[in-house]
Formats: sequence, C-alpha cells, structure tokens
Amino acid sequence: MIEGRFVIIVLDGFGVGEMPDVGQVRPQDKGADTCRHVFERNSGLYLPTLEKLGLVNITGSISPLMREAPEAIFGKAMLMHDGADTFFGHQEIMGTLPQKTTGEPFRNKINNVKKLLCDNGFLMREHTTGGETLLIVDDCVTVADNIECDPGQAVNVTAVIDKVEFDRVLRIGKLVRSVTAVPRVIAFGGRGVGLSDLLSAVEVRGEYIGVNAPASGVYNNDYHCVHMGYGVDPETQVPTILGRAGVPVFLLGKAADVVSNKFGKSIAMVDTSAVLGETQQLLKDNHTGFFCTNVQETDLCGHRQNTKEYANKLKEADRGIEAILEVLTPEDILIVMADHGNDPDIGHPRHTREMAPLMVHSARPRPGSVDLGVRTTLSDVGATAAHYFGAKAPQNGRSFLAQITNIKSSVDFDDLSAIIVT
Repeated sequence: MIEGRFVIIVLDGFGVGEMPDVGQVRPQDKGADTCRHVFERNSGLYLPTLEKLGLVNITGSISPLMREAPEAIFGKAMLMHDGADTFFGHQEIMGTLPQKTTGEPFRNKINNVKKLLCDNGFLMREHTTGGETLLIVDDCVTVADNIECDPGQAVNVTAVIDKVEFDRVLRIGKLVRSVTAVPRVIAFGGRGVGLSDLLSAVEVRGEYIGVNAPASGVYNNDYHCVHMGYGVDPETQVPTILGRAGVPVFLLGKAADVVSNKFGKSIAMVDTSAVLGETQQLLKDNHTGFFCTNVQETDLCGHRQNTKEYANKLKEADRGIEAILEVLTPEDILIVMADHGNDPDIGHPRHTREMAPLMVHSARPRPGSVDLGVRTTLSDVGATAAHYFGAKAPQNGRSFLAQITNIKSSVDFDDLSAIIVT
C-alpha cells in the first residue's frame, strides 16, 4: 500500500467548454465555456497556480496574462452522467457508472407526499404562487422542486433548522424519497433564516416551483445537507473501497454532503478559504490518505450569473491550492478538476453541460508536459486514486496513473474487467 496522499480538488462548475452532445441534448447550453467567459469578462484575472498546473494547456489562449506550463500534466474529462449535476458528477468521480434516470415536476407527486407525511404525524399545509403549489411541513420545512438544477431532476426538502432537529428533516426526506421517482431528494437546512426567508425566495418556472436556495440564505450559517440519490452503490465507490482497505478518507466541502463516507471523516463547509485551509491542515496532520475537497462558491457564483464574483472566488481558490501544493511530498498526487460547468454568461442560472479540466500535480521528476487527452468519464480520476493505493477498481473508469508517475501498484488496472470505457 502506498504511503502517500491522493488529493482531488473540485472547482465546482468550472467547465472548459461544451460537451459534444450539447446540440442534441441541451441546446440551451450551446456555446457554454465557463472558464473562457469568466476570463473574458475579467480582463485582469490572473491565476498563477492554475497556470502552473496547466490550465492554458487545456483551454488554449484565454488571457494575455496566462501562459502554457512547460511541464504540466493535463487533460479533459467528458461527463458520462446525463445533464450537468454536482451530485451525479461526484458519484461519477468516485467511480460510479451513471444510470439512466427520469425526471418529473413535484406537482405529479404532491398529493402522494402530502398523504404520506400526514399519515406519519407531520403538520401539513400548502403554499401556492403563480399557479403552482409547494408543501410546508411543521411550519419550518418546504418540499418542492429544485429549481437550480435541471428541471425535474430533484426534490428539495429545505429546512429552518433553528426550528427543527435535522434528524426530523432527514425523516421527511426519506419519506419523500420513498414515493418520488426523481434522481435526487435533497434534505438540507441552515440557521439564521426563517420560513419567511424561504417563502420570499420561492420561484416558479413553468410547471416547477421551488425555493431558490442561495437567495434564501440557507447556505450561510451552519449548513446541513444530505443527498438521497438513484442508482448509486457506495460499495463500488472509492471512499468505501479505500476505507475498507484501511486508507484514511477525508471529504470536505460539498463532497461531504453528496458522497457516502462511512469509514472516513466528512466536513461540510462552504467558504472557499476555509475549506481549502482545512484541507491543508488535514494534509499536515496525515501522512497518507485520500482527500476530496469541493469548492462550492464558484458554482454559487455561476447560479447568480455573477462573472466578477466568480473571478474573485477563483483567485481565492488559486491561493488556497498554492498553499496546499507547499505541503505535498514527492509521493503525493493532486488533481484539480471540475464536475460540470456553470457558465455565468450563458443567459440562464443553471449548470451547463461542459467538459471538466484535469490538472495533475506530481512532484516526481518527468521531462516535458503530459497530455492525458480527453477522458471518456470523470470516473477515470477515481480509478486512478484506487490504482495509486493498490486497491480494487471502482465500478467505472480507467486509471491514468502510469501516464503521470512511475509509482508501481500491485493491481494491474489494464486487465480488470471492472473498468468500463465507452
């Protein structure tokens, strides 16, 4: 077993150009390029750490201030999951083979949900705006569509947790999950907000109604969140595989909310400097382990369609990643990537179906740059992590460990039938 550290930093929503299938499956994302558009709207933006890691090697010229890195290890990864989704993006990164799902508006199941919650002793009432209706539970929880992701892909159970224990919120979420067919049910809440804040952030988009979570303030103070997904088996994912093998596993930021980690430590955080600072401290305290950190605030800026603040968060992340590089050893590997796009300049406030950058740091000497090409799935990152530790392969993905380092493993991933390449 390797005595080193494998670190993944996900810049949430930092895509590098539309997927080849956008014209057929998501025409609203035609022309999306989060990275390029943020740079175009912020002429003075300079990210020295991402420059050193090979961002321009991936994107081509994006700014007069940014140059290609002569010794970068770089590539892109396509999305194998449908749409453009943080939850399923992270499941894919961790080695899950995405399943086909179906979506529908909450209105299709509202009566079933209302009856089930009433039967289980919850106080129920309805709230109608713009001809669409959501549910209010115990006067402190709303149940409605998620209007930030693709329509029909999730139901949100949004809570004022100053007024309700989060275990009760989870119970509501599990009951909703049992009678809905959408890919995700998300139970979450924060402090310092009231029901009036949730209701003032309600938006109606066609047949969908929901609370705009960033606008409600629910993320701002003591945020709690659990995602309940479809077709995801944690036993086939990297955190469980490595945890069972005795490798310390740490998930930080939104990764802690969306990925199962029953053997490791999960720390839910939102603030960019805080989550990267905590990652650096954990690396100082642990000489071996698997680390995955999600920088969520880039994604939130995309939802707000705020290119200036997006650039500010990238600069903040760039500084935090530089500090992390300073504590890594030659045995360690760092991958900076994304999970999808969230182009703040595309004309809508939702995720965009874009390829993810792959910027890899390995301190072992290697002449020249290494182009990993266009990977067919985000799962290649999870497969590489498992390969690094000599553990069994996850459900999906192909390791690129041999291309980036001369580290040897007891597992020959090129011969494993569990690897799926499409």
